[in-house]
Amino acid sequence: MRARTVLPAVAMTAVSMVLTLAVVVMWLGTAMPWPVALVVGLGIDGGWLATLAYERRLAAQGDHNRAVTAVGWSFGIIAAGVLVAHALTAEETTGAWLAVAWLPVAAKALWLVHGLWERTALTPNALGAIQGIQQEARDEAAVARARLRAEATTEETRLAAVTQAGARVARVQAKTAQTLSRAWSTLEEARNGQDTGRALTSVTHHVAPNVTPRWELPVWGPTEPVAPALDAAPALTDASLDAVVDEIRHSEIPALSYREMAARFRAAGHSASEVRLRAAWKRVAV
Repeated sequence: MRARTVLPAVAMTAVSMVLTLAVVVMWLGTAMPWPVALVVGLGIDGGWLATLAYERRLAAQGDHNRAVTAVGWSFGIIAAGVLVAHALTAEETTGAWLAVAWLPVAAKALWLVHGLWERTALTPNALGAIQGIQQEARDEAAVARARLRAEATTEETRLAAVTQAGARVARVQAKTAQTLSRAWSTLEEARNGQDTGRALTSVTHHVAPNVTPRWELPVWGPTEPVAPALDAAPALTDASLDAVVDEIRHSEIPALSYREMAARFRAAGHSASEVRLRAAWKRVAV
């Protein structure tokens, strides 16, 4: 995996250094002796390579120096500037030289990508653990989706069954209501008809002359039984009231006060007006 990033960077670096050296020698060789031009080209390439080596050493130690990085990029920009200047001074091959002028900067960028890969690289054990966690999460998500789909299908089936049953019940209720309505209308017509009244009169004439019975229509709808009203408790006589008051008053020692006696009298379920109760108290307390 490491070769996928380091080999392109090494190849681009070699091509860039050779191209820069060749351009410097060809371009400056016409204005100065070629050994001097060679030294200039080697200086540019050497500075670029030296800063790159120092950056790689720092990266291997887990360190980073911004000054060294800035110097390395400066050498790369200088090399690219030399190529651009040579391309602009060339008369016939300007476009071709400009097309390769970006190689030093590209080589520097590839080494930057390789450094980022090294800082984020993980061991095979860590990668296996991450893949296992991701696979477990995918499995759980798939199971959850399947469970949700199954629950949705079940709920849809249940709703369809309930809806169909409700529709059948509604149809039966509507049909029953229609039948009852027709029967009730028939009964009402029979009840209000003149022939019905004469027939009933002829039947009851011997029992109750001049009386036409009137029968009621059946009740259409639910009915609720009415509970029989409770009979009111008979009122206590004065003697009984006096006896109850005296018994409650002397139920404790010392004797209860009127307020306590009245409260216990009501709580026992007895009924008497306030006037009668107070009169009984006075008669007993004398």
